[in-house]
Amino acid sequence: MQSSATVLVYSDDANTRAQVRLAAGRRPAADVPPVEFVECATLPAVLKRLDEGGIDVCVLDGEAVPAGGMGVCRQIKDEVFRCPPVLLLIGRPQDAWLATWSRADAAVTLPVEPVEFAASLASLLRSRLPIDA
Repeated sequence: MQSSATVLVYSDDANTRAQVRLAAGRRPAADVPPVEFVECATLPAVLKRLDEGGIDVCVLDGEAVPAGGMGVCRQIKDEVFRCPPVLLLIGRPQDAWLATWSRADAAVTLPVEPVEFAASLASLLRSRLPIDA
Protein backbone atom coordinates (compact mmCIF):
# COMPACT_ATOMS: atom_id res chain seq x y z
CA MET A 1 0.00 0.00 0.00
CA GLN A 2 1.18 3.51 -0.79
CA SER A 3 2.48 5.34 2.32
CA SER A 4 0.05 8.26 1.94
CA ALA A 5 -2.47 9.76 -0.47
CA THR A 6 -2.65 13.41 -1.43
CA VAL A 7 -6.09 15.01 -1.59
CA LEU A 8 -6.54 18.46 -3.11
CA VAL A 9 -9.39 20.40 -1.49
CA TYR A 10 -10.73 23.43 -3.38
CA SER A 11 -13.11 25.90 -1.76
CA ASP A 12 -13.06 29.64 -1.26
CA ASP A 13 -14.57 28.97 2.20
CA ALA A 14 -12.09 27.98 4.90
CA ASN A 15 -14.94 26.40 6.93
CA THR A 16 -15.80 24.06 4.04
CA ARG A 17 -12.16 23.04 3.72
CA ALA A 18 -12.09 22.35 7.47
CA GLN A 19 -15.28 20.24 7.21
CA VAL A 20 -13.61 18.12 4.53
CA ARG A 21 -10.46 17.59 6.60
CA LEU A 22 -12.46 16.68 9.70
CA ALA A 23 -14.84 14.34 7.83
CA ALA A 24 -11.98 12.43 6.20
CA GLY A 25 -9.81 12.31 9.29
CA ARG A 26 -6.30 10.96 8.92
CA ARG A 27 -7.52 7.83 7.15
CA PRO A 28 -11.02 7.63 5.60
CA ALA A 29 -11.02 3.79 5.65
CA ALA A 30 -8.81 1.04 7.03
CA ASP A 31 -7.85 -0.26 3.58
CA VAL A 32 -6.61 3.07 2.18
CA PRO A 33 -3.46 4.98 3.15
CA PRO A 34 -3.50 8.02 5.42
CA VAL A 35 -4.33 11.24 3.59
CA GLU A 36 -2.46 14.49 3.34
CA PHE A 37 -4.42 17.55 2.29
CA VAL A 38 -3.44 20.31 -0.12
CA GLU A 39 -5.83 23.24 0.25
CA CYS A 40 -6.58 25.70 -2.54
CA ALA A 41 -8.87 28.74 -2.39
CA THR A 42 -8.56 29.88 -6.03
CA LEU A 43 -8.74 28.31 -9.47
CA PRO A 44 -5.18 29.37 -10.41
CA ALA A 45 -3.89 27.61 -7.27
CA VAL A 46 -5.78 24.42 -8.24
CA LEU A 47 -4.39 24.44 -11.77
CA LYS A 48 -0.84 25.12 -10.55
CA ARG A 49 -0.99 22.29 -8.02
CA LEU A 50 -2.43 19.82 -10.54
CA ASP A 51 0.33 20.75 -13.01
CA GLU A 52 2.89 19.89 -10.33
CA GLY A 53 1.42 16.37 -10.08
CA GLY A 54 1.11 14.00 -7.16
CA ILE A 55 -2.60 14.56 -6.48
CA ASP A 56 -4.56 11.34 -5.94
CA VAL A 57 -8.09 12.77 -5.54
CA CYS A 58 -9.63 16.24 -5.89
CA VAL A 59 -12.46 17.46 -3.66
CA LEU A 60 -14.12 20.48 -5.28
CA ASP A 61 -16.73 22.79 -3.73
CA GLY A 62 -19.56 23.25 -6.21
CA GLU A 63 -20.63 26.36 -4.28
CA ALA A 64 -17.23 28.11 -4.47
CA VAL A 65 -17.05 31.60 -5.96
CA PRO A 66 -16.13 32.99 -8.38
CA ALA A 67 -15.11 29.67 -10.00
CA GLY A 68 -17.56 26.98 -8.91
CA GLY A 69 -16.35 23.43 -8.45
CA MET A 70 -18.59 22.08 -11.22
CA GLY A 71 -16.99 24.29 -13.85
CA VAL A 72 -13.54 23.62 -12.40
CA CYS A 73 -14.22 19.88 -12.58
CA ARG A 74 -15.25 20.03 -16.22
CA GLN A 75 -12.21 22.17 -17.03
CA ILE A 76 -9.67 19.90 -15.35
CA LYS A 77 -11.25 16.78 -16.86
CA ASP A 78 -10.63 18.39 -20.29
CA GLU A 79 -7.22 19.91 -19.61
CA VAL A 80 -5.32 17.76 -17.09
CA PHE A 81 -3.61 14.63 -18.43
CA ARG A 82 -4.66 11.64 -16.32
CA CYS A 83 -6.88 13.85 -14.20
CA PRO A 84 -7.35 12.50 -10.69
CA PRO A 85 -10.84 11.39 -9.66
CA VAL A 86 -13.07 14.23 -8.47
CA LEU A 87 -15.43 14.26 -5.50
CA LEU A 88 -17.80 17.19 -5.92
CA LEU A 89 -19.50 18.93 -2.99
CA ILE A 90 -22.98 20.01 -4.10
CA GLY A 91 -25.46 22.33 -2.41
CA ARG A 92 -28.52 20.09 -2.74
CA PRO A 93 -29.32 16.57 -3.94
CA GLN A 94 -31.16 17.98 -6.98
CA ASP A 95 -27.80 19.22 -8.29
CA ALA A 96 -26.59 15.65 -8.89
CA TRP A 97 -27.33 15.99 -12.62
CA LEU A 98 -24.95 18.97 -12.74
CA ALA A 99 -22.28 16.83 -11.11
CA THR A 100 -22.79 14.33 -13.93
CA TRP A 101 -22.51 17.14 -16.50
CA SER A 102 -19.24 18.26 -14.90
CA ARG A 103 -17.90 14.67 -15.17
CA ALA A 104 -17.35 14.33 -11.42
CA ASP A 105 -16.59 10.79 -10.29
CA ALA A 106 -18.73 11.16 -7.15
CA ALA A 107 -20.81 13.81 -5.39
CA VAL A 108 -21.94 14.45 -1.82
CA THR A 109 -24.10 17.24 -0.44
CA LEU A 110 -23.11 20.11 1.79
CA PRO A 111 -22.87 20.36 4.71
CA VAL A 112 -20.42 17.47 4.69
CA GLU A 113 -21.79 14.35 6.40
CA PRO A 114 -18.67 12.53 7.72
CA VAL A 115 -19.67 8.90 7.10
CA GLU A 116 -20.93 9.51 3.55
CA PHE A 117 -17.97 11.72 2.70
CA ALA A 118 -15.33 9.31 4.06
CA ALA A 119 -16.93 6.39 2.19
CA SER A 120 -16.96 8.33 -1.11
CA LEU A 121 -13.38 9.52 -0.66
CA ALA A 122 -12.17 6.02 0.23
CA SER A 123 -13.89 4.59 -2.86
CA LEU A 124 -12.13 7.10 -5.12
CA LEU A 125 -8.79 6.42 -3.44
CA ARG A 126 -9.26 2.69 -4.00
CA SER A 127 -9.91 3.31 -7.69
CA ARG A 128 -6.77 5.43 -8.03
CA LEU A 129 -4.16 3.75 -5.83
CA PRO A 130 -2.60 0.30 -6.05
CA ILE A 131 -3.66 -1.55 -2.90
CA ASP A 132 -1.85 -4.69 -1.79
CA ALA A 133 -3.99 -7.73 -1.11
